[in-house]
Amino acid sequence: MSPSSSLLTHPLAFIGGGNMARSLIGGLLTRGADPSRIRVAEPADTLRAALAADFGVQAFAEAKEAAHGADTWLFAVKPQVMRTVCESLAPLAQAQRPLAVSIAAGITTAQMQRWLGGDVAVVRSMPNTPALLGAGVTGLYASEEVDAAGRQRAELLLSAAGPTVWIDSEAKMDAVTGVSGSGPAYVFLLAEAMEDAAKAEGLSADAARTLVLQTVLGAARMLTESGETPTELRRRVTSPNGTTQAAIETFQAGGFEALVAKAVHAATVRGGELSAANE
Repeated sequence: MSPSSSLLTHPLAFIGGGNMARSLIGGLLTRGADPSRIRVAEPADTLRAALAADFGVQAFAEAKEAAHGADTWLFAVKPQVMRTVCESLAPLAQAQRPLAVSIAAGITTAQMQRWLGGDVAVVRSMPNTPALLGAGVTGLYASEEVDAAGRQRAELLLSAAGPTVWIDSEAKMDAVTGVSGSGPAYVFLLAEAMEDAAKAEGLSADAARTLVLQTVLGAARMLTESGETPTELRRRVTSPNGTTQAAIETFQAGGFEALVAKAVHAATVRGGELSAANE
């Protein structure tokens, strides 16, 4: 029996059928999960029909219909509607005692538990957008009510979109958001700036785009496949008094490392503010 098959010995309910839910469902099915055990609640008619047609899962308009009888509920709704959705499911949550998994930024386990009626096992997770390609990474934090089996179920579920990392303190989940949740946008911004700079140096738009995209892809592969640290990889490509050193020194003279740290901290702080705003 595959890990995904053992995960779905009971129905799994997705509360929300947007892009991240589709990514996780697709990943589970690729790993051999039974689509008949996956239920999705999605109020939008077109999205609901597409989920059923594309994946063969059971799709419902109401969250209660999808959640009934499921031992794991994955909440894939926007943070601003999480409280309303959870409170509508609170009586069912108290009756069924499911494992509740949230992928909403800034929503704490205590908030989820309170909105679901209290004492529910909750795993808070923070995936990032490359999960849509199966290339994401997810930070996970479990409330004290989550047992070993629940942690395993949550990890198997979120690993359908890429590697997972358990965080030992919920206070650090905002930092996960600041580093990896928002992180793809930092890379996109760098790529955007590199393309603009390439064109300013006289390269065509097509040439600039190809050069930048393949450079980012190649660098990412070296980082993930070489086993070396970023510091060592940078050292190897930085010849003394060469072109790379000239560029790196320019970055550092502009306070590059401090600016990155400041940006990550700003995203981390904003994550905490989102949590407070949803009280």
